[in-house]
Amino acid sequence: MSSIAELNPTPLWKHFAKLCEIPRPSKHEDQVVAYIVDFAKNRGLDVKLDQVGNVILKKPATPGMENRKILAMQSHVDMVPQKNADTEHDFLTDSIKPYVDGEWVTAEGTTLGADNGIGVAAILALMESTDIPHPPLEALLTIDEEAGMTGAKHLQPGHFEADLLLNLDTEDEGELYVGCAGGVDINASLPYTAEPLPAGHQAFKLSVRGLRGGHSGLDIDKGRGNANKIANRIIDGALQQIPALRIASLDGGSLRNAIPRESFSVITVPAEQAAQLQEIFLQATAIIKAELDNEAKLDIALEATDAPASVLDAEAQLKLIRAIRCCPNGVERMSTALEGIADTSNNLARVVTETENGTAQVRIQCLVRSLSDSARDEHGLNVAAAFQLAGANALLENDYPGWTPNMQSPLLALMKDVYKEMEGSEPEVKVIHAGLECGLLAKPYPNWDMVSFGPTIRRAHSPEERVHIQSVANFWDYFVKVVGAIPDKA
Repeated sequence: MSSIAELNPTPLWKHFAKLCEIPRPSKHEDQVVAYIVDFAKNRGLDVKLDQVGNVILKKPATPGMENRKILAMQSHVDMVPQKNADTEHDFLTDSIKPYVDGEWVTAEGTTLGADNGIGVAAILALMESTDIPHPPLEALLTIDEEAGMTGAKHLQPGHFEADLLLNLDTEDEGELYVGCAGGVDINASLPYTAEPLPAGHQAFKLSVRGLRGGHSGLDIDKGRGNANKIANRIIDGALQQIPALRIASLDGGSLRNAIPRESFSVITVPAEQAAQLQEIFLQATAIIKAELDNEAKLDIALEATDAPASVLDAEAQLKLIRAIRCCPNGVERMSTALEGIADTSNNLARVVTETENGTAQVRIQCLVRSLSDSARDEHGLNVAAAFQLAGANALLENDYPGWTPNMQSPLLALMKDVYKEMEGSEPEVKVIHAGLECGLLAKPYPNWDMVSFGPTIRRAHSPEERVHIQSVANFWDYFVKVVGAIPDKA
């Protein structure tokens, strides 16, 4: 941990190292919020929590900059809790273990939390500084961004005086973001009857592992494999040739905003057809691996396992398999206005069998994103319909709006000028398919002129997440320059 804290710039990295020590998965931010509150009180900063637990910090201007416009900054304190299946880690109690890997910082078998820990660390470093000139500062550190944007959704007017806001939650150095996609969750549940295991059946565990996964917004257009789709394809193909095949359990994917990397299923077939199942499996696996030539670490295994107590009834099983077949996954439409940007997409994120209040069910979670709120809702209805036709209860929930670009933004113009002065070239101005909080923040604070930027982060929302060390230094230098260039009040 000490080697991370000593990286350049040390004011930022020491705070990031501390954040790695504090468990902070979404919906469990109490420890990190308490740390930030203590940090602020110990440094004489104005600090308070709003009604949902967002942290609000304020700091007066340095001498001579009192007449500058007030600047607000925003990042989220939670992180996506993803780990490899063979990694022992409890995100509620264990620290992240970051380490330097060449030009990058990554973590041992888990997500790193650079999304959005680097942004939080930058804000804390600026708030702590005594030698960086700055205007009056306000900071908003939101909770639960990754699992529902609860903090941003419930932010109320009246807490801030600023007209300018820097969001520090994007992942490509040298790019400025002025718009983002909105999203909506599709939550479906398909009840089934748990029937006794048929006599003479042999059980097998089907494992899909080693997929690249990634962020369901930033990486959805990269053609990566979806473990839920792969497992369903193999099971459906086997069912076509072995009608007696039964599903005992499914457990695929983990989080709605992470492309599923792993899936584990238990299926059964008559013992005399076990060899046939193995042959079907080998043929399907070879075809799938050939198709997904960008998934070099894909590992699909079929192994004998203990006999389950029950299986899905045949009717519900067939309806489920067909619904997953029909469920759209990946990019639905590319933007016609913004070259190379996904307009609308869906991530088939989670498929799991469970028993709740005595009812056996298959629970399915999807996340639809779109640059258009109407297209978001329309595609969400399309996804829900696939499961409704199978007899599932499917609802669209937790919708949030996109962030409409303002290409005439004075803050954008200032940031472009500062970047050109520093680098001798123009930054790229973009719209992102991921869901930033800016669209929600605009509701209580429609006066905010907002721009988002950050260092280079790769494989966010996966255990391969990493942040580029030099890009963090460049990001920090640029951040400090922009802060110092905030103009006087009109």
